[in-house]
Amino acid sequence: MDLDTLLIRYFGTADPGATGAETLASGIERCQVDLGLEQDRGKRFALWAMLYLLGSAPDLDVAFENEEDREAARNFMDLLAASEGDGAG
Repeated sequence: MDLDTLLIRYFGTADPGATGAETLASGIERCQVDLGLEQDRGKRFALWAMLYLLGSAPDLDVAFENEEDREAARNFMDLLAASEGDGAG
């Protein structure tokens, strides 16, 4: 799943910051519903990662049954934190 494609699907634009608060909230809610219904591990991770970037991801133990998926999510969070700490971006 491509991030731009997901953003357009849920928010109508690849820049969710350009949407209004109502559109953003609605897109996040739809994404959370889809995360709860999605069975494919890769797609679940992509949806969770997007929600994490938007500050709306559920806790790891809620989002992922598999410990490997939880560990991948922890690694994702660590990489983002490290990139913010080194002045990148």
